[in-house]
Amino acid sequence: MRVTNRNLRGREGEISVTAETLDDLWHLKYIIENGDLVFSLTKRKADTAADKLRPEKVEKKNVRLGLRVNGLEFHRFSNRLRVHGVIEHGMDTGQHHTFNIEEGTNLSIIKTWKKDQFERIDEAEAASKRPRVVLVAVEEGDADIGLVRHYGIEVYSHISQSSGKGEVSLRDVFFHEIVDQLVHAAPGSEAIVVAGPGFTKEDFMKYLQSKQPELASRSLVEDTSSIGMSGFQEVLRRGAVDRITEESRIARESLLMEGLLKEIATSGKVAYGIDEVKVAQDYGSIDTLLVADEFLREEREKGDIDSFLQSVEHSQGRIVIFSTIFEPGHKLLALGGIAALLRFKI
Repeated sequence: MRVTNRNLRGREGEISVTAETLDDLWHLKYIIENGDLVFSLTKRKADTAADKLRPEKVEKKNVRLGLRVNGLEFHRFSNRLRVHGVIEHGMDTGQHHTFNIEEGTNLSIIKTWKKDQFERIDEAEAASKRPRVVLVAVEEGDADIGLVRHYGIEVYSHISQSSGKGEVSLRDVFFHEIVDQLVHAAPGSEAIVVAGPGFTKEDFMKYLQSKQPELASRSLVEDTSSIGMSGFQEVLRRGAVDRITEESRIARESLLMEGLLKEIATSGKVAYGIDEVKVAQDYGSIDTLLVADEFLREEREKGDIDSFLQSVEHSQGRIVIFSTIFEPGHKLLALGGIAALLRFKI
């Protein structure tokens, strides 16, 4: 995400950004809220008498509008964030309109900003300067390629070794197909982690070095007990992505969730569910508060969560917002959407 303008007085004011990746659209889903004023360039029909007589001749023109937001939809597979609202600034004031925010779209958001929203903007801006990570999990006969995004791991492709006969080694054909997919998944400066059980990953690395030395130069090897999504998650837990990106949101959430579940299993220093967490805060016991992004969005619509978050911050507690697209976020939702690692047991 590229920040093009900040015009703020304290927490009030305007921030203009350009969405550069699909990750940025996901971030914007949790930055933009109902009631915000959002400006962007969009297409709209000119409503004139002549247009009504010949509707087939009407062409949309580019206009800059300001919408008072009343709904959002994140379409991950069409790379689009739809922002619904009522026009307050520009033509057709009072009518409903929808911004289709895509990669490359510039928009301005005017609102009363919250601390975690400032942090999310800063995180997205910093992440745009770091290399993206591509994971290859391979074992004999099967391989998966995944893209590490801010909201979780997106499975890019699955490759299986053919069982047909031929003069060319089937293993070479299998490795060639992985490399062919990898060339498209990591065309730029993306870092690559090659992982899996056994020695297949080392053999694949030798093949990669012989066929695509530039890709091999961006790759490192990591041991895992499986491939697929569980293999990807194992790579994250082992810290390979952290070593590449310095600070991986997904790896951090995985480790925090692992620690939380251990505390729950041993009836340790933990609270989960809004009622237990509020009791823990009454005692000043919260060290790290874990909040699912969807839970936070729903509670903000009720209007009674931010004062609680501020009280946690004032008592020196750390707040981590989890993505509910990734597995740790799903687990947190199952625990009530909010949990806390405590300084002492209550």
